[in-house]
Parts: sequence; structure tokens; C-alpha cells
Amino acid sequence: MTPQIALTLAIIVGALVLFATDKLRVDIIALMVLLTVSLTGLVGPQEAFAGFSNPAVITVWAVYIVSGGMFKTGAAGLLGKFILRLSGESEWRLIAVIMLTCGILSAFVNNIGATAMLLPAVVSISQKTKVPVSKLLIPLSFSSLLGGKMTLIGTPANILATSIVAENGLPTFSFFDFTPIGIVVFTTGILYMIFIGRHLLPIRQAPVDEDLTEQFRDFISEVRVLEDGHMAGKTLFESRLGADYDLAVIAIVRDEILITTPNRDTQIQPDDILMVEGLAENLMQARKTLGLAIVTEPHIELSELDDDSSHLVEATLGPRSSMVGRSLRSIRFRDRYGFTVMAIRRQGEIIMERLRSVRLQFGDALLLQGPRHRLRALNEKNEFLVLEPVKTPSHRKKKMPIAIGLMVMVVGLVLFAGIHISTAMVMGAVGMVLTGCLTMDEAYESIDWRTVFLVAGMLPLGAAMEATGAAQYLADLLLGAVGGMGPMAALAGIYILAALITQPLSNAAAMVLVVPIALDIALSLGANHLTFTLAVVIGAATSFLTPVGHKANVLVFGPGGYKFFDYARVGILLTIFLFIVTMIALPILYPLNI
Repeated sequence: MTPQIALTLAIIVGALVLFATDKLRVDIIALMVLLTVSLTGLVGPQEAFAGFSNPAVITVWAVYIVSGGMFKTGAAGLLGKFILRLSGESEWRLIAVIMLTCGILSAFVNNIGATAMLLPAVVSISQKTKVPVSKLLIPLSFSSLLGGKMTLIGTPANILATSIVAENGLPTFSFFDFTPIGIVVFTTGILYMIFIGRHLLPIRQAPVDEDLTEQFRDFISEVRVLEDGHMAGKTLFESRLGADYDLAVIAIVRDEILITTPNRDTQIQPDDILMVEGLAENLMQARKTLGLAIVTEPHIELSELDDDSSHLVEATLGPRSSMVGRSLRSIRFRDRYGFTVMAIRRQGEIIMERLRSVRLQFGDALLLQGPRHRLRALNEKNEFLVLEPVKTPSHRKKKMPIAIGLMVMVVGLVLFAGIHISTAMVMGAVGMVLTGCLTMDEAYESIDWRTVFLVAGMLPLGAAMEATGAAQYLADLLLGAVGGMGPMAALAGIYILAALITQPLSNAAAMVLVVPIALDIALSLGANHLTFTLAVVIGAATSFLTPVGHKANVLVFGPGGYKFFDYARVGILLTIFLFIVTMIALPILYPLNI
């Protein structure tokens, strides 16, 4: 082993540790990798930063913009109605239609976007059919991962694998070359979930259920404003009830009239009855200082908070939310959005204490109460995803055929005009903006910049692996272990390596690390390099064992009320079945011998 190979392997191990510990953001880790391979001389400055102009990176951000146009024009609501019409109220039919819809959508829209588009519709369907939402959301997430393997643009990993093969001077994939094995894998996933997986899914109640309502009562009190008290005549903001005592006023009774949407400018009057959410000890401190009297007979039922003007709704952090790691207090959530956070569902647990100080995590589901007319504002800017269909403005809905037409145009240009996928996708992205399907600001907001920087930052590591011989070294190690058993054993080994390495890493990062090894193994054996690359692509899609294995899994974690090991209970058998099916079907569809 040369010093350069040893250094490259050390960088790989260091990156794996950082990815697995989740102490730093993935894009920061990728940029650290980029700087390390450049400063150590493993690649030159031009190669180090070439990732940012790589066609794969350009294609990735363009796909996000095109997906954003599909989302903004209301395709989600249309698909929700389609699912319900086809499936009725049967659990297995619902799972089948949801997976089919999401999988096919994921083939043309990035899989995280497809999950986000359908998530509100699926939650709404659960409420209408009384099928527990926990029976539907893991199938939704898993189908997006599997469906994304059916076309070139289904996931950033597909685009990246294609680019790596081309950069090695080898024949690469066209738009639908992924489709045959993708259909086999996708069909296997659906059949597994219908006949086996759905029986392993937990039964968890929707966030607004009777048990949760009882829990709310423990944190909700009613107080009367005394005539000579400090609060009388002041606005809610001026009272500092939230800032100093971490208490939220969620409703007011005044002269027997219920006000369900108080805001910071609502003036408090003597004898008002306030429904207050917060800890009892905080309320006791506020009672003495602000002049409040505890009301023993309740005047307001929780069911009254959901009426024509006020609404109880659940929302989760969007896939590209900047709110991760920030508290409700720091973002001034109630002032900004007009909603009160009643509870936070996190990893199967309900948080109701000191909500203003809780730092939000991706996957959190927030139960909110506030004015119906503010729902659309809550759903904008990609910060939060409201878990029920929000009416799309009519001027946007009229653009839906244009958005679909632009997607069809992109595919047609690649297939029939011979235009490179990166050029075609940029044309589609520009078309979305020019036709008003989304604004330029919304286009930028649609891009998952973490993924863009992750891919661009990790590409130099792939170049370093090839330049130093580290990829060939690892390929020789794998061949030494299984090469004597023939190409099929080597194919199985590279599949398992990709499946294992994708659990702590994103599948895009797994592509950068494993595809170069797969190519060197294929060339050493004189086998079809496309077969080995596809084994990596499919193996890296099996992020079924943990909620953190893929963003699509995290996105449904909170809304589904799942616990960490629910994914492994459902996903481990699916992972085994997919391995068996892939090892049978892949050499038939893409022969090993060339």
C-alpha cells in the first residue's frame, strides 16, 4: 500500500465516521473532504473544484427546480384524489395505490420531493378512511426510494453514477436504461408490503386523538383577568406572558363570545377568561405578578378550537427547512405564522413542556392551532409542510398542465433529440420560471443545496480514489475475498457493500465511494461494468433499516408517530428479498459477459 493510498483510505474512514456520528452537516463534511484532498495534493485545484461545474451537479439542482414547479402548481391535491378514487377504504389497496403513485412520480421527480408532495394527501386519506396513518407512511417513503431507481433523473445517486461511469471513459446509461431492473425492484417492494410488510407496520393513532387530548388538558388552564391586574388593558405582546412565563394564550372568552385566534396585538380586557397552555408552576408565578385568578369550571372545550375561523392542524419541517436546530422562541413562530404550537411529536414521544425553548429537529411533527386563512402562508417558503391538502391558488393551478408538459418535454429532448440530460433539465427549470409555474425566488428555495454541495464536495474524493489507486486497491481486496467464486459472487459482494455503506451515508455519497470500486472489479474480471454499477445503485437504495437512512424516511417519521426500530422491523426482510431478486434478475437483464 502506497502512502497516497493510505492517505486516501484515511480520508474515507474519517468521512465515514463524521457522516455516521451526525455531528456536522453533510454538506460541511463534503467541503472538508474537498479541502483535504486538495491540500494534501491528492488532486489538483482544478479537479478539486470541478464538481461544481460537473454536469451531474447541474442536473441535480435543475431537477429540484422542475420538481418545485410540479409542487407549486398543485399536483399533490390531484394525486390525493386519484389515490382515494382508485383504492377506496381497503388497507391493502390503499398501500398498493399509494406506492404505485409515489413510485411512478419518484421516477420523474426527486424522491424527497415526491414524498413531500404526497405526504399531506396521504395523511388526509388516513383521516377519511380511518386507516392508521402509520400503516401508510412507511410504504410511501419506501416506494419513493424504490421508484427513484426507474429512470436516470429519479435520484441524484442515479445521475451521479451515470456521470462517474462516463468520466472513466466507459459507455454509460441513457434515460430509461435503469427501467427494467427498476421495475423488478419496485414491483418486489409493492408485493412485499402488501403481503408481508403491512402486517409488521405498527398501529399508531393520528396526532389529534382522544389520548392526546387528555394529555393536553394537563397543560391547559383557564384564568380570569382581574380588573386591577397588570394584564388588563394591555396587548398579549405587552403582557410578556409568553416571553417571561413561557405561557401561550390559545383562546379567549369575552362576554360569552369565544375568540379562537388571538394574536400579539389582541388587547386583554378585565374579566376576560384566557385559555392558557403551559406548565402549572409558570402559571402560578404569572398569576401573582399579572393579576390572574384560576377558573375552576372550564368555559372552553378543546373541540371548540377547530371551527370556521380556527383550525387544529399538524405540520412537519420541510425537506429544505432552515428551522432545524432553532427554537420556536428564536424564530418568533407565533408572531411570524399566527399559529400556536400545542405539542411536538418526536420519535414517538409527545413533547408539551417548555415548547418555546425546544430546538426543532428534522422529522418533528408540530400540532398547531391558529387561523385557517394563514395555512397557505405556513406552507410557503418550504420551511414547513402542512399535513393536509392546502388549496392551490387558481392562477397556479392553471399552470399545472404547463408544468407537466415541461417535464414531458425534458424526457422527449433526452430520448429523441439527443440533448444531454443536464442541458434538457436546465431548459425545463428555466421554462418553469418563464411560464410562471414558480418564481425565481421559489426556484432557489426548491433546491436542496445540502445535496448539491454534498455531491460537488464528494466528487473530488472519487477522483482521488482513482488517481491514487485506492479504488483498485479496495477492488483487489474484495476480489481476493470473493473473486475466486466467480463474477456472481463479486456482484453480490459489491451490492452488499453499497447496501451497508448507505445506512450511515446518503446514497449520493455511497455512489462516489463504491462505483469506482465496482468499475475496477468489473474491468478486472472482464465483466459488464454497467451490471456492477447497477448493483451499486440498487444496493444504495436500500435505506430501509433506520429513519435517518434517507431524508424521505425522516420526513414521515414524526407524522407517522414511528419509533426508531419500526423501520428495521419492516425493512430488514425487504432488504433481504431485494438482494435475492436483484441477484436473479440483474444478470438476466444486463448480462455479466460482454
